Amino acid sequence: MKTHNKINSRELELLANYLAAGQSKPNCARLLGRPLTTIKAEIRRNSCWVVNRDGQKVFVYVAISAQAKAASRQQASAHNKQPLKNPQVYAYVTEHLRLGWSPKQIAGRLKHNDHPQDTTWHITHETIYAWIYQQPKNDEHLYWYEYLRRKQQKRKKQHGRTVHRSHIPDRVSISQRPNIINERKEFGHWEGDSIEGKRKASGAGLHTEVERMSRRIKATKVKRITSRQAYYAQCRIFGTEPDCATKSTTVDNGKETHEHHRLRKKFGMATYHAHPYCSSERGTNEHGNWHLRYYYPKGTDFATVARTELQEVVHEINSRPREILGFKTANEVYDQLLEKELGGTIAT
Repeated sequence: MKTHNKINSRELELLANYLAAGQSKPNCARLLGRPLTTIKAEIRRNSCWVVNRDGQKVFVYVAISAQAKAASRQQASAHNKQPLKNPQVYAYVTEHLRLGWSPKQIAGRLKHNDHPQDTTWHITHETIYAWIYQQPKNDEHLYWYEYLRRKQQKRKKQHGRTVHRSHIPDRVSISQRPNIINERKEFGHWEGDSIEGKRKASGAGLHTEVERMSRRIKATKVKRITSRQAYYAQCRIFGTEPDCATKSTTVDNGKETHEHHRLRKKFGMATYHAHPYCSSERGTNEHGNWHLRYYYPKGTDFATVARTELQEVVHEINSRPREILGFKTANEVYDQLLEKELGGTIAT
């Protein structure tokens, strides 16, 4: 069976020459080896009005004009196509971009969780990125890229918190932390840290804790980055959790960790300290803080941040699918692990 091939630029030029020489449409079709209907359609669609030597307007076929018209229609057709595969996928992608999800999270969630069996919903994150950055200049959604999390070059801390390793009472090194924690094989182990606010403002900041298996982050405000305030913050964070979810936390060597031993007495939690200047040993918490920094960049005065707003941000972060979690959310994984833990406890 013959397939239809579009008239190429060389044929357009020959057709224009044949017509200018007085050839009829049937003869043009025979000379080009094309069906007469194809030639008639080409002439009808791509002819244009020009002024002849007598000053009269005539409808003629010009190769250059025909090529330009065809290209213009093709481009318009491409832009008029439904973006991102179909209207349902388009709506899903745009809705979750507004929620702060990355293209990879959106694509992974569609494929692995929401519509695993329906390939009409499957789309790659590269397709989403391509759509975002190839929007026509007159598109009403020109600024979809603003919903993406922007990666910045890693900067060295100029005024990092001072390490007080020798002055931390009852300090237990991370090198003594059991492998079951290191390998993320047991639920209820956390990593903690403090996030500084604007130095010359109120001095307020955040204390964060991230559960290692689920990557679920919890955060609360502190009036200042001090050991007493950090301890109170940990009490607020862990005080709402069952015993099976508060087995240990690993912190850095900042001055705000000096009262870590009080967690052992209040919650029965083991506490471990990373090696000085080794933030990678608390990578789970560092990544959680990175998500928070998207909303609260360096220099934020946390005294002006409402507690309800902070918790809404935390909930939004924990409600995004994560590739490392098989595109489940941190909340989903945390709830599953907690239910399993409580079920095991009840059974015994």
